Amino acid sequence: MNTKNEFKRIMETQTEVALATSINDIPNVRIVNFYYDEADNTLFFSTFGDNDKVKEFELNNNVAFTTIPLQGNAHIKAKGKIKRSSLTIYDIADCITKKIPDYKETINQAGQYLILFEIKFDTAIVTLDFENIDTIFLK
Repeated sequence: MNTKNEFKRIMETQTEVALATSINDIPNVRIVNFYYDEADNTLFFSTFGDNDKVKEFELNNNVAFTTIPLQGNAHIKAKGKIKRSSLTIYDIADCITKKIPDYKETINQAGQYLILFEIKFDTAIVTLDFENIDTIFLK
């Protein structure tokens, strides 16, 4: 398995991650659409500013995520730090709508209310199936 190529393929083709947080030892998970910028090893997603997860990010910026396979078992799992991005959803609109065409409607209808977040991470576990699991170092 060429781990780096498989990582890139999965991050380009899968559109959702299950994003996990924890506040006061109480875990929470939610599903969000994402765009991955390979040049910066950064995962981007947006959410409404009044959403509970925004409050959770402010209290604890340590998160974990796993991509959600469209079929089969291939997925990426990683841990990282989350922060509000200095970019806006409009700055990455072309990239995210290229990956998720229906997201254009979300941006058109609610873009002004969306806050862009980014997750930085240096390692990830790449799982293709039960026999092909490897860790990739991104920096």
